[in-house]
Formats: sequence, structure tokens, C-alpha cells
Amino acid sequence: MDEMTTKAPVIEADGFKLRPLRQADAGLIEFYGADERVARMTTSIPHPLPPGSTEAFLTRVLAEDSPEIVWAMDASDRGGAELKGVISLDRMEPGPQGGSQSEIGYWVAPAWWNTGVASAAITALIAANPLGNGTIYASVFQDNPASARVLTNAGFVYTGDAESFSVARNAKVATWTYIRKLN
Repeated sequence: MDEMTTKAPVIEADGFKLRPLRQADAGLIEFYGADERVARMTTSIPHPLPPGSTEAFLTRVLAEDSPEIVWAMDASDRGGAELKGVISLDRMEPGPQGGSQSEIGYWVAPAWWNTGVASAAITALIAANPLGNGTIYASVFQDNPASARVLTNAGFVYTGDAESFSVARNAKVATWTYIRKLN
């Protein structure tokens, strides 16, 4: 199998499942992504959210050759919300199952902040390790200590400070960088 066509498997998490994104998620992704509180904590979501940006995001990540695999945090089969947030692995270096190194990224809709959703998603994704990663990297903005706690609680180790450009803030923002070795 070509490493760039690895499909996202369904992964069971505590209270929900991680399932591959689908075009039908566009409405909820746009609704939550348009929330300035969500957009400001990401590098790539603009605020205000321009028309067509959600569709462009879905087209990019659902493409067969996309280096990024994105899952929805979906509790609908348990009577909960269909999309509580998204989590992704972006391949940085090829490996035997598609990436020996990846960067993890995630956002959770504000209704589920401080409920353990992000922790459960990261724990499940690390346990499943669908790309056979040896190392997973992450970074969070320094004004988002809750996300930093999620990472350290999931076994990520702080490696240093950096900065990333935030489209919503239209500025470089100080970040903390983390690593998790899996083998």
C-alpha cells in the first residue's frame, strides 16, 4: 500500500469514537471553526471564517494523497454529539505504515472544554498508533495551558519554546513544543 493512501481507521475512545472525517461534517466544522475561541488556538483556522474555507479544508484532508489524516470525535452512536472536535496526524517522515514521525493536532468545541474529550482522543489515538509512528510531536500556544496539560498527561515531554503563525491572530505566537516516543 502506498504510504500516502493510508485510510483513517475507526478508533474507540472513552465515551466516543474517532472516525474519519466526511463531507457531511462540513456544517459542524464550520460552526465550531467560526468560533473565535477555537480559531485563536489553532495555527490554520482563520477568523472570521471566510466562505468556502471549510470545504477547502475537507477537500485537502480527504484527498487520497493528503499527508494528514483527520478524525472526528463522534459520540452519536452513544446518544451524544456527532462532532465534538477533530484530531489529526500529519505525517512528517515516512515509515513502514505511513509515518515514523507525525505531528498531532486537535481542537475541541467549547461545549466540551474541560470534560476530558481531548485527553480521551489523544490517549486513544496514541494507543491505536494507526501510522506506526515511532515519534509524535505536538505544539500548543503558550496562552493555552489547558492543551499543554492534556499533552503532558498523555505522556508528552516538553522539548522547548518556539513560535508559530496563527492565521486567526494574524501574528506569530509563542508555543511550547512536545514529543512522545512510541517505540
